[in-house]
Amino acid sequence: MQSPLTASSSNEAFFIPRRLLIVRLGSMGDIIHTLPAATALRLALPGASIGWVVEERWAELLCTLPEPRSGLRSPRRPLVDRVHTVNTKTWRNSLLSMQTWEQIAAGLSQLRAQRYEVAVDFQGALRSALLARWSGAPVIYGVSQPRENVASMFCTRQMIARGSHVVEQNLSLAEAVARRPLEMPKVEFPHDDSVDKQFEDRLRPYRGFALLNPGAGWGAKQWPAERYGFVARRLAEDGVKSLINFGPGEESLMQAVESSSEGTAEGIASSLTELIALTRRARIFIGGDTGPMHLAAALGVPVVAIFGPTNPARNGPFGTRSIVLRSPASPTTHSRHAQPDSGMLEISSEEVVASARKLLRSELG
Repeated sequence: MQSPLTASSSNEAFFIPRRLLIVRLGSMGDIIHTLPAATALRLALPGASIGWVVEERWAELLCTLPEPRSGLRSPRRPLVDRVHTVNTKTWRNSLLSMQTWEQIAAGLSQLRAQRYEVAVDFQGALRSALLARWSGAPVIYGVSQPRENVASMFCTRQMIARGSHVVEQNLSLAEAVARRPLEMPKVEFPHDDSVDKQFEDRLRPYRGFALLNPGAGWGAKQWPAERYGFVARRLAEDGVKSLINFGPGEESLMQAVESSSEGTAEGIASSLTELIALTRRARIFIGGDTGPMHLAAALGVPVVAIFGPTNPARNGPFGTRSIVLRSPASPTTHSRHAQPDSGMLEISSEEVVASARKLLRSELG
């Protein structure tokens, strides 16, 4: 069945998709950077059924657990009508397993069954381009200079991304799909009333806390743990308690911050749904270029961003009050070095404390 038709300004008829697929598998920050574009498409195409292909580990950014992954939208799944999950890392590590191939086949079958008319590859990688093509969508949008050049082979329509920040670039791709300018929308994250109530009670002793995030995707982006502890001690002088967010495998890093904070900071483990509830209640976020930082910015929490080798003009906190600290000595590179960036180490603990206090004062003002 054909989609409804409308006319462009040049009176050229074009299809308005009734079934639209977004492809952005990961990571956490990249998904958050795509949410404004996806929200703008939802608003521009209110009658469309929208699906999203995402890595299983990040699905809670679109749908709380155990909410069904498809069906009528709700506060627990406010943006998309269907969430398609993949486990590409697990699959790559077990390609000889029959179970792996059965999972891949089942996932692709469910994807193709939706008969998507348009797919939008916001990732620009080979695996995302392949999934867009395997969806069966006859029209695939992507950027003309994707992250992996081979991805462009699978797009039927390419456009030049506009804007300096990746959020703006993603919105420009959404505008190509909608064929008209789109406003930068406010993003609505999934939320679960029971989780919100649980964290409201759990965080009652920590009213007005700072959220510290010492982890990073790789070592070059990681500011030393003991400096986060120093920051916690100084903020405690102002009556601000610090909580430490940490992910799987970061327990020792969290403990190092706790130890150096001399009791002024406390680690708090959380799922993604719980992290959203936790971050929403923070007075300020302090950390590097990570998914949790981008979550804080998207939720409107003031951010002190400690940057090293990545470019804050493209990847910095977007849409919130923020102070970005970066040494001129830091090169702009995405090389995943294990050792901390030497320029990042030039950012002192006192600079971070001063920036945090400045944002906290402006909040009160």
